[in-house]
Parts: sequence; C-alpha cells; structure tokens
Amino acid sequence: MIKEVGSTVIQEFHKAQCHCGSVEFELHLPQGIEKPRRCDCSICRRKGAIVASVKLDGIRILKGKEHLKLYQFNTNTAKHYFCSNCGIYTHHQRRSDPSEYGFNVGCLNGVNPFDLGDVVTNDGVNHPADKRERTTYEGYRHA
Repeated sequence: MIKEVGSTVIQEFHKAQCHCGSVEFELHLPQGIEKPRRCDCSICRRKGAIVASVKLDGIRILKGKEHLKLYQFNTNTAKHYFCSNCGIYTHHQRRSDPSEYGFNVGCLNGVNPFDLGDVVTNDGVNHPADKRERTTYEGYRHA
C-alpha cells in the first residue's frame, strides 16, 4: 500500500478529477493506493493509465455525473467511464473482480503517477473470461 506519492500524502478520502474538472470524485483510500498496476488488454494498452482499486462503495461522484460516459466491449462485463468533455478515463468496474472499481491514479489530486516508478503489468490479453477468439470490433458498444 502506498501512502505517499512524491510530496503528496494520500488522504483517507482523497479527491480526484478528470483533466477539465467537469467530473470530480472522492475515493476512500484508508490504506493508501492499493494494487497499482498496468494492464496489456486492448483498452488499457491504448489508455496507458496506471490503475489502483477500491471497493464499489469506495468511490463517490461529487460533481459531473452527467458528463460521465460508459464504454463496454467484448464480454460487456467491465464498465469503463470517461469524461465526455475531455475524454479522460476516470474509473471502471472491473471484469476480473466486479466487486471493485479500478481508478486512474493520474486523476488523484496532487499525484503524478510517474512518481510511482515501476508497477506490475497484468496479463489482460489472456484473460480467463475470454473463451473464444473474437473478430475485430465484435462486441464493442458505447452508451
């Protein structure tokens, strides 16, 4: 668990936001940043974010819920949210553990994710929920 990043102390209730500030949220991080990671699945490779986790009740949208857009693909299990104004990925309900949200560490106020150094990369290409090969763009949808 990470309690400090650079000169920023991770608060028990730490505020976060997208780039343009339209979406603001608060994360319950009593143990600091837990399970920071990257993933090499198709969407994570493209967004490049370092992600950490909170339980489903560990995130509270403070402002801009109407600006959040949902994107789902493949099995449509994970729910990826991003700001419809600036496009920044804020959080997602995880496919590998639907009782958790993954959140973009770069959205934490005062945190530069590059200060974390090396983080583990999860194998999202060979996800156990993928039982068959899909054709390009099959199963992609957005709301």
